[in-house]
Amino acid sequence: MLVLSRHRDESIMIGDDVVVTIVDIRGDKVRLGIDAPQSIPVHRQEVYEAIQRENRKASQTDPEATRDVCPPREPRLQRGPRPHRNDA
Repeated sequence: MLVLSRHRDESIMIGDDVVVTIVDIRGDKVRLGIDAPQSIPVHRQEVYEAIQRENRKASQTDPEATRDVCPPREPRLQRGPRPHRNDA
């Protein structure tokens, strides 16, 4: 782990696209501003872990358990081409 010291309004670059800025320091709390492309998800660790748990749980769900929530669709009837109004 890299440990850096920064003062308020100073930043750290991660790669070419992510900037982490020290926004505020109050007692033992540090507020960070993170500027990253939308393609890079940014989450607090506890939120990230909750997302991962939910994703694992969803991937292990038996498809039969969700049948009542979202029943399979009936196949659509295939129709021939509709005649133009001028053809009738």
